[in-house]
Amino acid sequence: QMQQKLSRNTVIIYSSARKNGNTAAHVNSFAEQNEVHVVCLDKFKIPPYSYSEKYTDDEFFSLFESLLNYDHWVFASPVYWYSTTTQMKTFIDRITDYMDDEHLKPKLRLLRSKDFSLLSNASSSEAPDAFVAMFKNTFSYLGMRFLTHHHKSSHTLS
Repeated sequence: QMQQKLSRNTVIIYSSARKNGNTAAHVNSFAEQNEVHVVCLDKFKIPPYSYSEKYTDDEFFSLFESLLNYDHWVFASPVYWYSTTTQMKTFIDRITDYMDDEHLKPKLRLLRSKDFSLLSNASSSEAPDAFVAMFKNTFSYLGMRFLTHHHKSSHTLS
């Protein structure tokens, strides 16, 4: 269960359209209980994936490589139309850069020793299957081990 203290070094990777909304409250309470590092994707410049792999003003590579220092990645996002935020989706899409480049592939393989979890927020009592499946399928494909999912309905948030 997510409420237990986490012994492994953990980072919460989150994105939300509202800086002080329900997802931020969910992230902050989890972070306080577990003394974990929080990274807000919305503060970083992450251009959309490009087949040309030419990016200007791009912070994705340095961000991704800093996240490799953590054993447990907790993705936190509100549910928007059965999916995640645009910035979270862009972050995920950009992992493709590591699949395309032989020099970067060894870094991508480091994910195989890592775990991931999911925090979600929506007005619904449960996160849609499509939302959960996108994270589970993507990061399992990359070799990460799924631990747990914690959903909060905005109707139950104080």
